[in-house]
Amino acid sequence: METASAGWAAAFLAGVAMYFQTAATREVDRRVVLAGLPPAQMVAARLLTGAALALFAAAVALVALAARTGFDDPARIVAGTVMFALIYLAIGAVIGTLVRNPVNGTIIVLFVWILDVFFGPAMSAADRWATRPFPTHFVTLWMVDLPSGHGGRLGDLGWALAWTIGAVALAWLVAIARTRRSRTRRAARPGGVHAQVLAASAAAWRDAGRNPALWVLFAVVPVVFIWTADAVTPNQPIALTISEAGEHLPAVYSMPEVHGATMAPIAIASLAALVGLFAMADARDGDRRAALAGMRTGALLTARLGVLAAAALAATAISLAATAVVFDAVRWPVYIGANILLALTYALVGALLAPVFGRVGGVFLAFLLPFLDIGISQSPMLRPEPAAAAQLLPGYGCSRVLLDGALTSSFNETRPLFYGLAWLAALAVLVAVAYRRAIAPVPGAIADFSAASRTGSRVSPSS
Repeated sequence: METASAGWAAAFLAGVAMYFQTAATREVDRRVVLAGLPPAQMVAARLLTGAALALFAAAVALVALAARTGFDDPARIVAGTVMFALIYLAIGAVIGTLVRNPVNGTIIVLFVWILDVFFGPAMSAADRWATRPFPTHFVTLWMVDLPSGHGGRLGDLGWALAWTIGAVALAWLVAIARTRRSRTRRAARPGGVHAQVLAASAAAWRDAGRNPALWVLFAVVPVVFIWTADAVTPNQPIALTISEAGEHLPAVYSMPEVHGATMAPIAIASLAALVGLFAMADARDGDRRAALAGMRTGALLTARLGVLAAAALAATAISLAATAVVFDAVRWPVYIGANILLALTYALVGALLAPVFGRVGGVFLAFLLPFLDIGISQSPMLRPEPAAAAQLLPGYGCSRVLLDGALTSSFNETRPLFYGLAWLAALAVLVAVAYRRAIAPVPGAIADFSAASRTGSRVSPSS
């Protein structure tokens, strides 16, 4: 897995870099083409620039791997890392060509990358048919020298090269076709806030409805994550530590039984963090104007948190419904309660990300933090019990409680439960403080607002 991590890092960096390069320059490129430059030359220039970025990303990843573990087979590792980067260069270019909104595009790039890594042969079974169409399936197998047995005449290296060349060719064709097309811009829909809590809630829901990618992910993430995990998990025993009668005891379960219990919280935490991020990301300007007009900050915050909680609970319900198809918890009430606690916790984490990192940067962290916390640090698939450092993370208490409800017949995780509740309370206080600071009127804003109200002019969004 350490060898493949160089490819993962290079792929992530190359995909994101190429997405932003493509999405940010699409209008400029179209004007240059209209001025007379052949589309093929324009696309070639962009892809060559992206290739330089991909090679730089691969070099950085290889240096990090060399410093960490060294190389057993330098030629294979270097070539594999470069193929990782080029495949995701193409993926980023295609998404950047088709998806204008940087938040939606970033979500799609991250979603493809997480699926590819999490269900790839380095972290899952290597011979499952469901994972063979993944972009770096054969690249990973060849890079870590793990023969697939299903490469046919081309072999794993042949398929890896075919994926690399095919992905770049597809990016080339899509970019050329899109550059030749003209497209009119749709006017942005204005938002509105009122002086009542119900109206503020309705406005907050309208804001949430303007992020269609989020609602698509509500349907896609639970089904893909949970059902794909069940399809690719080998039926082998796994040892982990559980609590029974106040004692920590070793126990052996089948991998599908444990994996089914742990995939739902990853999906729930990721979706909840996105919900919190989007609920607060655009709140500052509109809610500040509402506060200047006389609306109480508490009413505004209640509306935002109400939308946040409802959407997080919806993500939990969808994920648990998908889980129930492939997994049967020993005690469903405890398992459901732990997932609800996790959803609310990570929804507040997402709300804190919004004012600090903004929408695009927050999306990265909204996917990354649950993946590192729930998917790796707390995962019983990787270690029998969490390391000491993992117990400091917000997902520790919820993870221990949900495993207790999923696998044991009596409740034995009182301390982790209080730990999770403490995280929830602390995050709620931080969100309230951060929100009040974010919508606090800037110096002179009240006078500007009053003057604008008297003259009938619009208030600047910066007010």
